[in-house]
Amino acid sequence: MQLKADTPENYIAQMTDDRKMAISNLRKTILENLPKGFEETISYGMIGYVVPHTLYPSGYHCDPKLPLPFLSIASQKNFIAVYHMGIYANKKILDWFVEEYPKHCKKKLDMGKSCIRFKNSDHIPYELIGELSRKITLEEWIKTYETHIKR
Repeated sequence: MQLKADTPENYIAQMTDDRKMAISNLRKTILENLPKGFEETISYGMIGYVVPHTLYPSGYHCDPKLPLPFLSIASQKNFIAVYHMGIYANKKILDWFVEEYPKHCKKKLDMGKSCIRFKNSDHIPYELIGELSRKITLEEWIKTYETHIKR
């Protein structure tokens, strides 16, 4: 379910009330915890947090015209998703998250390579997402990206 929006506010405005609340809370949590340098944008039809071209001119290797993605949040058809590239690229971060998740949520973790899915917005562990958001600085993300993803 890709929404057509040019700003995070327009993206959120198109949602049902329950989704608006959850995505707004995720956005607030991320913005309060994300290390300096990342920029909020609409990327791939979602609210994205990226390394801007001013700090990483090479951009994303899949499409250098796009800034380097780091984290995104989306309202999908059957769930709310948090996409965190650090989980995908750094096993230490992945292992930490998998170990911490049951301490914050009673529901089973539903996760792909970089995608954390929440079918019920009441089960989103905002405090844990805040911790995850601040786990990797912009400089650490660029180094991890260049070492483990960019070829």
